[in-house]
Amino acid sequence: MVFPQDFEVKVPLPNVTDYLTRSFAGSISTNRAGHPNDTLFFWGFEKENGSLTAPDGELIHEPWLIWLNGGPVFTDSSWRLNGPLQLKPDYSIVQNNYSWSKQLDAFWLDQPVGTGFSTADSKGGYANGQEQMAEDFLGFLSNLVKVFPSLAKRPFLLTGESYAGQYIPYIAKEIFSSRNPPVNLRKLAIGDGAIGSFAAYEELPTVSVLETYPQIINFDTDVYNYFKTQEHLCKYDLNLTYPQRGRFPSLIDPRQTSNLFGPAVLQAKSAKSSWHSTIAQKFAKHSRNSNPHARNINKREEKRQQWKRDLTGRPNGTLDPFYGCFLWEEMTDYALNFSFPWSTLFSSYPVTHAVDTDITSPFRANGQFDAYFVPDVLNPEVAPDASVFMNDNRTRTALHAPKSKDWAESIQYPSGSTFDQSPGANVFGDPSLESAAFFTELAANASAHNVSIILYSGDDDALVAHLGTEEYDLWGYSRIHSQAVHGDDGNFAGIVHQERNLIYVLFIGAGHQVPQYQPANAYVFLREYVIGFNTTGLVLPYSTVVGGEDPKLAGDIIPGTSVIFYGSSTTASSTVAPSASLAAWASFLATATPTKRL
Repeated sequence: MVFPQDFEVKVPLPNVTDYLTRSFAGSISTNRAGHPNDTLFFWGFEKENGSLTAPDGELIHEPWLIWLNGGPVFTDSSWRLNGPLQLKPDYSIVQNNYSWSKQLDAFWLDQPVGTGFSTADSKGGYANGQEQMAEDFLGFLSNLVKVFPSLAKRPFLLTGESYAGQYIPYIAKEIFSSRNPPVNLRKLAIGDGAIGSFAAYEELPTVSVLETYPQIINFDTDVYNYFKTQEHLCKYDLNLTYPQRGRFPSLIDPRQTSNLFGPAVLQAKSAKSSWHSTIAQKFAKHSRNSNPHARNINKREEKRQQWKRDLTGRPNGTLDPFYGCFLWEEMTDYALNFSFPWSTLFSSYPVTHAVDTDITSPFRANGQFDAYFVPDVLNPEVAPDASVFMNDNRTRTALHAPKSKDWAESIQYPSGSTFDQSPGANVFGDPSLESAAFFTELAANASAHNVSIILYSGDDDALVAHLGTEEYDLWGYSRIHSQAVHGDDGNFAGIVHQERNLIYVLFIGAGHQVPQYQPANAYVFLREYVIGFNTTGLVLPYSTVVGGEDPKLAGDIIPGTSVIFYGSSTTASSTVAPSASLAAWASFLATATPTKRL
């Protein structure tokens, strides 16, 4: 028998001087048969004193929340996103004024087993796929509500971002199939979710990223048309036509079209590491017009221009044999070679750099393209290392963390997969079927159980761009429209669409982790849509819309910011796109050949 006081955080945390509401932390078993050491580590914060320790049957209408990070197997949200503490570059720790725990009791988990401070038996203890992950999660929930009895009947909100687009649907599926679920699931909220295939969430939306941020290609309409042609040849030019008819088509796996990206590259990518350098070595080996003896900057520029002419001058109807359908990768390479400020991050870098000895390589190994937030071209960026705090023995003691395990921000997905990188295999080594395969069925079950599904995206996210969410996950909408939503300051925050039990929100000025880039607006979103039942943007009978419709927001694309900031670490300069260029681009898009419609 365990009690809340067994998990209460009573010992002071190092470098934390601000007042925090009462919190509880520790490891709870997943109940997996034969694996007694399989646990999930949690850190839960009360909205107010006593709200988590209320007896069974009390606070029956007070919702509570669990947040899951992506990765796969990442565990840093309480620092960078929506948790109560934020770690600064100088390793100081400050309170987050927009912590979601200010609105409801909230838990942050190290999940699946083996992640962060969560433990797993060394032999067969890791999850072998999403089904096992979901079973472990329900086992954890059944024990969590024994510690905090009121949680069993209170409205449960399951939220997360990125690869939680796989975790959350599988967990919801497991809950819906359970005869006696341990919690009262009411809403699912997935941000910038990798719900579909690798091609669907990364490669398919590439042209939409260029339409949002033409600075990536220097407003070059010839280059845009080149990418449009490649998109069409890859059959990624699916556009939103409501209501959609039939099933979502199978997409070409880019690995069918190029042998450039092998297992080492995609394994590095799966860990969100700096995988560009690995790709750069591939490019150095496969570079076009190779002349390894040329070493001067003029020759470098001449070769780059030759590559650009080859890119824009390809005959229509031919797929680039070098990149194939790796359109996202080609887009970032283009920016690093030709587009300011990406191309000038290391303009004075020695030509004899180890990876850059072949000056004709179309990839600049020493550049950076922030996939998570397009306007950010800082290089290097200061990324606070939460492990310094988490592995401090004072922190371990306070959080009742295991002494025998070092906390790490991420681990390789420990599913037992061989990391088969043949076309059709999951690029992260996850052997499970992508959750998009049963998303329609999940939506129907959610509706039958009176559970709402909320999907949201950041407009500045290039890695899982919003078009991938819209095309893959909003298939069931009868039509599309855009109704503006605003923050508490009255400023435009994004758009919202609601139909039946499905809500979609697109945040302006937000990258891949929406609460990190737009904390105030994400805080309002939590209050109004995740906890609350704001009906703005809801389609009513006879096609009326709550709040009306704004025709200026009716298109698929909302332009990104005109400002791109760059520099070293936190010292930034800015480049502002001329208003004339932005106007000309908008005019060009209005008259460009429309994307093929289903």
